[in-house]
Amino acid sequence: ERMRAVNPVLNAVTLDLGEEALVRAQELDAERSRGGRTGPLFGVPVTIKDNVDVKGQRTPNGVVAFAGVIAPEDSPVVRNLRNAGAVIVGRTNTPEFSIRAMTANPLYGLTRNPWDERVTCGGSSGGAGVAAAIGIGPIAHGSDIGGSLRFPALHCGVAGLKPTPS
Repeated sequence: ERMRAVNPVLNAVTLDLGEEALVRAQELDAERSRGGRTGPLFGVPVTIKDNVDVKGQRTPNGVVAFAGVIAPEDSPVVRNLRNAGAVIVGRTNTPEFSIRAMTANPLYGLTRNPWDERVTCGGSSGGAGVAAAIGIGPIAHGSDIGGSLRFPALHCGVAGLKPTPS
């Protein structure tokens, strides 16, 4: 409900997976009631940046030419999140090829800063930063090579974590 209430103005989420998330949450609850493993992120809503593969979904990375590219499998980070019990509620916006410090692209448009429309939300994980800041989910996946997590965290007032590769 939160995502659907705030996203039309902010444009952080490019693909609403709310219905699928409810089904997944019910599956997790059923598994738990049978004594199954819950995982450390059991039931936690997360968003995934549009440049990372989620099985059966498009991975456009902000590029019009990639709008129809469908992922055959989950990327390792998505697989790990799912195995930990996380529930994917949406995909977040990124600039084309995830290479600019502001989040806008010709495919999905501009993602707005949740606190001041005169200020960028940062990039390239701007959709993720906005999603976390505005309460769409407590965890928003992003990626960072040159500041793509750190800039949105700064501009949106959230904590960004760039773990080491190993």
